[in-house]
Amino acid sequence: MKNITINDIFITSYEDLRSAVQELGFLPFFTCSIPGFSIEEHVTSDLWYAAPDGEWKVWNWKGPLINDLNCAYGKFFEKKAVYISKEWFPDFANYRRSGYDFEERYEDGLSSFRDKYLYDLIEQNAPVLSKRLKSMGNYRKGGNKGFDTSITRLQAQSYVLISDFLYMIDKYGNEYGWGVAEYSTPEDFMGADFVDQVYERTPEESYKKILEHMKSILPEADENMIRKILG
Repeated sequence: MKNITINDIFITSYEDLRSAVQELGFLPFFTCSIPGFSIEEHVTSDLWYAAPDGEWKVWNWKGPLINDLNCAYGKFFEKKAVYISKEWFPDFANYRRSGYDFEERYEDGLSSFRDKYLYDLIEQNAPVLSKRLKSMGNYRKGGNKGFDTSITRLQAQSYVLISDFLYMIDKYGNEYGWGVAEYSTPEDFMGADFVDQVYERTPEESYKKILEHMKSILPEADENMIRKILG
């Protein structure tokens, strides 16, 4: 069977997007430093921009797709959103975490108190909406600072992911506005499948496995570009 590459992807429906995430394993939402490696560049315009019915289809599929596939979604590449399949996320997290769970990382002085404060809030309350998280953590004018920096870093290190997007409801029971991000830890959201696999290899072995896979799905990308995006 022919291996699927990014060049084989063309998204015209929810099922196309679902299959693309499953088969590629890694799929950025927005254009990134590797040309052609994003949903944005492989989706029909009626699904990317507001359709005649006023819905931003691909944007509204984020929450359903995350939960349908039990996949990871977060700012994993270049501080931009990426889908990573359930199959590939344990190796990705192992590499990005350098084999550390968060407590070990903090005890070794590799994470700041600000990051630990936010991580603990998420771990103890997951799943938790960003608005509630900011309120609980006193991230407001005159209060704690650095929410955006810490939440982005925790995602990049794979200790935190976005587990859903929830919408506000008007008095008529209709959803409105942009979806509000709900945060979880991979351990809470993915459960035993993630916990049992995340540290089963060395971080170096995980990196090598991911690199070879990325080279196979991005046949036209220079290896140095792939190494750069992997971080």
